[in-house]
Amino acid sequence: MPNFTDKTAIVTGASTLMGRKIVEAFHAAGANVVMLDIAAAAGAALAVELGSRAVFLHGDVTDDAVIDRCLATAAERFGGVDMLVNLACTYDDNGIDSTRTQWLRALDVNLVSGALFIQKARPHLKAARGAVVNIASISGKRAEPDRMLYATSKAGILHMTRAAAMALAGDHIRVNSVSPGWTWSNVMVELTGDRREKADRVAAPFHLLGRVGDPEEVARAVLFLCSDDASFITGTDLAVDGGY
Repeated sequence: MPNFTDKTAIVTGASTLMGRKIVEAFHAAGANVVMLDIAAAAGAALAVELGSRAVFLHGDVTDDAVIDRCLATAAERFGGVDMLVNLACTYDDNGIDSTRTQWLRALDVNLVSGALFIQKARPHLKAARGAVVNIASISGKRAEPDRMLYATSKAGILHMTRAAAMALAGDHIRVNSVSPGWTWSNVMVELTGDRREKADRVAAPFHLLGRVGDPEEVARAVLFLCSDDASFITGTDLAVDGGY
């Protein structure tokens, strides 16, 4: 495990199952963590569980004031920002029948807010020679039946990652993405009635490793890309998809 002692990570979407595992992995590696999510109860409970090196903020990533407050909290509480993980997203998607409002909301949450978070975090990350990891998806690489908004926004994240990596290279800020395959997550828990064996059975024909991924496996990829072991990696997407 990388050593992130005295470093600080911001994780959006931190109250989700995947977000929680990313937060726990950073914390276990010694990092301070600032968590942001619209789901207050789960995030607040995790902060209490982790103790003084974790703080939870309730807010929506589409609100610039919330982003500013998150960055200010990290600076005031822990002295700066070394790592940013853009995970927050919406799955609202009615495919070809999606309304303009649904399109704009999906792009705002999944794509635009991450880009603006990077923009606003730039001075902190420059001072730290830090790293950004955007959570993309296999859905950004393949068309899927009845899904357009989620997939299009994730495809945008892949290109935004490359563009941001180019824009921030001179500041010694690395920007990469992780594209999970089907992963045990809040959505999958809901779809299967919390039956992991069903998720693995349905996923098996689509993944060479014959199962869905664990959120801890995504977390390990995120930590790797933020670590010194990835010091010569930027503008890259790391597929954590079991050979999808």
